[in-house]
Amino acid sequence: MIPVFPSTEDQYSGIGSSSPKPSLLGASPQADGSCEFNVWAPHARRVQVRLLGEERVVDLEPQPQGYHSANVPHVCPGMRYIYQFSDGKERADPASRFQPQGVLGPSEVFIPSLPISRAKWRGIKLQDYVLYEIHVGTYTRSGSFDQLADYIGEIKSLGITAIELMPVAQFPGSRNWGYDGVFPFAVQNSYGGPRALQQFVDLCHREGLAVVLDVVYNHLGPEGNYLADFGPYFTDRYKTPWGQAINFDGPQSDAVVRFFVENAMYWLDDLQIDALRLDAIHGIVDRNAQPFLTLLSSAVENLAVRAQRDIHLIAESDLNDASFLKSRAQGGFGLHAQWNDDFHHSLHSLQTGERTGYYQDFGSLGHLKKALREGYVYTGEFSEFRQCRHGNSARGLRRSQFVVFSQNHDQVGNRRLGERASALMSFEAQKLSAGAVLLSPYLPLLFMGEEYGEFAPFLYFTSHSDPHLGDAVREGRRAEFPGFHAGGDVPDPQDESTFLSSKLNHGLREQPQHQVLFSFYRELLRLRKTLPALAEIDASDVRVDDGEDEDYLCLFRSFCDASLAIVFNFGTEPIDCSGKFASGHWRKVMDSAERKWLGPGTSSPEQFSATRLENIQLPPKSFCVFEKTSLS
Repeated sequence: MIPVFPSTEDQYSGIGSSSPKPSLLGASPQADGSCEFNVWAPHARRVQVRLLGEERVVDLEPQPQGYHSANVPHVCPGMRYIYQFSDGKERADPASRFQPQGVLGPSEVFIPSLPISRAKWRGIKLQDYVLYEIHVGTYTRSGSFDQLADYIGEIKSLGITAIELMPVAQFPGSRNWGYDGVFPFAVQNSYGGPRALQQFVDLCHREGLAVVLDVVYNHLGPEGNYLADFGPYFTDRYKTPWGQAINFDGPQSDAVVRFFVENAMYWLDDLQIDALRLDAIHGIVDRNAQPFLTLLSSAVENLAVRAQRDIHLIAESDLNDASFLKSRAQGGFGLHAQWNDDFHHSLHSLQTGERTGYYQDFGSLGHLKKALREGYVYTGEFSEFRQCRHGNSARGLRRSQFVVFSQNHDQVGNRRLGERASALMSFEAQKLSAGAVLLSPYLPLLFMGEEYGEFAPFLYFTSHSDPHLGDAVREGRRAEFPGFHAGGDVPDPQDESTFLSSKLNHGLREQPQHQVLFSFYRELLRLRKTLPALAEIDASDVRVDDGEDEDYLCLFRSFCDASLAIVFNFGTEPIDCSGKFASGHWRKVMDSAERKWLGPGTSSPEQFSATRLENIQLPPKSFCVFEKTSLS
């Protein structure tokens, strides 16, 4: 990784002064067997590095703008170290690459190896992303990258092109969603550490799969969080629901910005991650004229050009603000895509009838139609849930800038009992949701296990060592649910059984119904890849029927001479969609109600002419895909 420094000619134009700064944060092994240690500690009178095992203590030299650094001879990868302050306080490195003993232990010197695939891998275009979200700890019995690697072939065979990992930055204990990480550069020790992640990424690249990593730049977790001992990383000017807000725009914030941009460069350059999913950017408050997110997107753009790779930033935001996705030249932040919660809420409320919490803003077929047409549903309208107007228009953005889903870790795990669609919907409804997501004109995301109808819940779990913190987590979790998914006690996040019950049961895939569902998902993804009207999501024409039908919608997609009509029946009664087709001849390419998909059976014709107005019926909770043909 090349150094990330502010300078007037650089992508960091405007950050800090042109004074010389240390080359990289953390411990950087050198070719001569030495190691350069660099840490930002602007209020410290003296900082020393203590090398464990040898019990060497070396003074770091003060540098401009609060940095301390030294080149220390005879330090090799694998050596452990800790920083000491003049008051006797000892702390692990904020930019530690590895915490082999967890958040309360020392740091370990690590140097990435050169991946086998690095010379040939160029990434994949954003419009070709089909994402598969994974929590490393629950995907396999061991909860490790090594065992996860055994499933790469199966995931690829489904039609996935990008594996998205929930956060892997070092968190306390061995059980956590990952959003309580406190060492942003360090790969979780219980998952296998940085070497195991790097090997996993390399294996994915050799199979043609991109890897997306979820990173958290809006807060850090509570246990083992000692960044404040080093400098003003946090601010009280803003609040987040999860912890202290990061100081991105206050005094001495330039070094904080540098810390997190350099973190992104570490994942993307050193470990060859293909895209970062930026968690809850609505929790990042930065009123600087050159805010952190624009500087980050600029740095990523420069890295992509230099490395000749496709690299992307995918945001999570509940603001429905198109400026995050507009280019910097247009006055936007320059992020490449975002998760679209409006699509999920529209689909979920339509399928389940739920109207609590944020679902009270959704529930009609019109909401899903608007999501398919425009991306956002709320584009300035009044939101009952928020009690104010919400969002702006997404028109003009590319469709490949929206990631859609029927399930993800948030929407499943933030339910009281962590129920998946398999526990909330019938088999037919599950297939219908799959069709709505995978045939949509957006980037689809699947949540691990949904493709075969996993029954295990995905619950909220932690393993804090501080009993008071554990109690606070329990009480906080209980307090979340009186107004949203209420109706009973909440599983104890600290109890190991809560974590274990969230582990996937891959053996389910061998059972008949689950096997059929897996094949169903695979066929949908095959159609998405091979039919031009589905594959060309940015270049294709998309039209949604404007009729007032309450139970079904027609989605028309075309590219050049290829045209598709997709009819979704969300109702509880059969519907006749005969009058919805333009003139010409049509053939059926998929029908979710067919017996081979364990459906109730279908009466819709295999081929028909729109001019004859044949009776084209769809059973409840089903969909059909029709392709226009050149038959005379």
